[in-house]
Amino acid sequence: MPDLLIELFSEEIPARMQARAAEDLKKRITDGLVEAGLTYAGAAALSTPRRLTLTLEGLLAESPTVREERKGPKVGAPEKAIEGFLRGAGVSRDQLEERETPKGAVYFASIEKAGRPAQVIIAEVLEATIRNFPWPKSMRWGAGSLRWVRPLHSILCILSDEEGARVVDLDIDGIKAGNVTQGHRFMAPGEITVSSFEDYSTKLKRAYVVLDPAERADAIWQDATNQAFASGLEVVEDKGLLTEVAGLVEWPVVLLGSIDDEFLDLPAEVLQTSMKEHQKFFSVKNPKTGRIEKFITVANRETRDTGATILAGNQKVLSARLADAKFFWENDLRIAKSESGMTAWTEKLSNVTFHNKLGTQAARIDRIAALAREIAPVVGADADLAEQAAKVAKADLSSEMVYEFPELQGLMGRYYAEAAGLSQDVANACEAHYSPLGPSDDVPSEAVSVAVALADKLDTLTGFWAIDEKPTGSKDPYALRRAALGVIRLVLNNNLRMTLKDSFEASLKVLLKLAEWQGAVLEAKTAEAAAGEDTLEAAKKRVHDMAHQVEAARAVINTSGEDLLSFFHDRLKVFLRDQGIRHDVIDACIAMDGNDDLTLLVKRARALEDFMKTEDGENLVQGFKRANNILSQAEENDGVEYSYGADRKYAEEAAEIALFDALEAGEGAISSAIEAEDFAAAMGGLAALRQPVDAFFEGVQVNSDNQVVRRNRLNVLSDIRKLCGQVADLSRLEG
Repeated sequence: MPDLLIELFSEEIPARMQARAAEDLKKRITDGLVEAGLTYAGAAALSTPRRLTLTLEGLLAESPTVREERKGPKVGAPEKAIEGFLRGAGVSRDQLEERETPKGAVYFASIEKAGRPAQVIIAEVLEATIRNFPWPKSMRWGAGSLRWVRPLHSILCILSDEEGARVVDLDIDGIKAGNVTQGHRFMAPGEITVSSFEDYSTKLKRAYVVLDPAERADAIWQDATNQAFASGLEVVEDKGLLTEVAGLVEWPVVLLGSIDDEFLDLPAEVLQTSMKEHQKFFSVKNPKTGRIEKFITVANRETRDTGATILAGNQKVLSARLADAKFFWENDLRIAKSESGMTAWTEKLSNVTFHNKLGTQAARIDRIAALAREIAPVVGADADLAEQAAKVAKADLSSEMVYEFPELQGLMGRYYAEAAGLSQDVANACEAHYSPLGPSDDVPSEAVSVAVALADKLDTLTGFWAIDEKPTGSKDPYALRRAALGVIRLVLNNNLRMTLKDSFEASLKVLLKLAEWQGAVLEAKTAEAAAGEDTLEAAKKRVHDMAHQVEAARAVINTSGEDLLSFFHDRLKVFLRDQGIRHDVIDACIAMDGNDDLTLLVKRARALEDFMKTEDGENLVQGFKRANNILSQAEENDGVEYSYGADRKYAEEAAEIALFDALEAGEGAISSAIEAEDFAAAMGGLAALRQPVDAFFEGVQVNSDNQVVRRNRLNVLSDIRKLCGQVADLSRLEG
């Protein structure tokens, strides 16, 4: 079986596109070959800045012969129908076979498709792949019609086996496939002829090209950490930057450079961000002080002066970049320490639109501040501090540093709040209120930070719900799912007891200015009472208009609140499923009262999940469902509701009496546990019912001929349903 080697050699491919492109090449080629009947033993895709490479082992030399039987029209069918079938099947009349079927005699055609050589199939699949490659962005060059991410220079495509290597015959817009590749652009320019993947990778390594991006990344990290360690320093880990830099070089050469002393007092995050974003440098810190003192850059070639010239050039460019950062930092500090402080920045936000239907950033800050003040007592924060923190939390959006480096928003807010002399709680809230940004992000725990973070996210969610800009399908342009998950994690991680409906209502009241409209109604009514005959109609109309605004606001509050709570429940299901809690268990708990108290809801769900993992839990749920089904059917047939309580004096069987005892004992224990929110104890109370319920169904006939006894037993089933229903809606559990 031959092996296949493909290389698409071009100008530099953007680093961010290389990994995806290599996987796309692998998928499209392998899918196309398999669809055409060519299977293989293994495949691997690799990439460098100038090439995409695919190697397949154990490929079939040709596709297998395929035999297909096709059913045609009935014998005696119109001639045109038969001729159409013959054309479609590619057979002649004498090749048809008549067979008897339950519907009469029918023509059948046996079609044999001969296998095709691998070279022919590969050429077709590779051309289709190249012409339809899914680059995020592509270009045309010269006079041809071919599109590629950068100009495509050559195609290497060979099949190799024991007899040698054969070039696949392929020509795309004048680019003819061959067995030739190129080495390093500067260190080993020139053509390299290859005969197999092993030969290809070995010769490229000699020509200063490391084919595997993972190998390049490992080499960069190893050399970088060794050089930093030799200087008593540490490289700041950044996996994303490491992957990107590995995609910028074919022969990585690690160089350690110095930062001018005048920039060492800049915040470490500013240095790190500036070097990463502008220069793709790794930061090197002093482990004792945490200060960034040097940098790592990765060159794409070895030089006679061991990189001295490259380092000098990089340090010169870096100094210019850091001079800008220092200028921004000093200007921002001057404003933060001025008499007006951070207020100067927040005032500028009145000219920045947050959303055309939700007003400016300044208006949003006012809403967040009002909501943070209301949330503060719930999270144990000082209301004045929470309001103050909310008012300055987004001030750094107007700073020069954040304008240059938006990813530093929040962090710079903390630095500037500290410089302005604000309390540490307020400064920390400036940085932490954006968190958590994702499922693995740290969750704020300081009370003021939690209050502002919740207010920020709740304002975002209620605002977009009020203007009907909700996530649809996979589209979520305003990251509302992330905001909801952030609220969920803030509440659960800090064990907060807050009702979401009240929080939604408070946020929507601020957004819709309900208090102002209500005040306007009172003013309008006062004006109406004092109006003369000539102005009375206008005064009445104003009262009507103001009252209509209040009613409209209340309608939005009611509908948005319910819909938003349902959205939160969906997000909570995803969050808890990732923690191993079954979706039906979550549904059973959401169906209970108090489902807008997330801490209570999750506490109940976890207890029920643990209970369902026990034998008692599974069996009791089956008993509950049996009781519920019998009771529901009887209520439907009889047209009455059996909910008036059973009477012990009508109990006839020992198992029946034992169940009465168990229900009486369980009701007190379970009710007390539910009231104390001790759901584990409540589940323990349910577990005690398992044996009496099982014995009841085994030894007692519910539908007795004695109607008094039957009604009493149905009321016993109703008691079981009520008691179990205090814990969760067990009817929603599967199984």
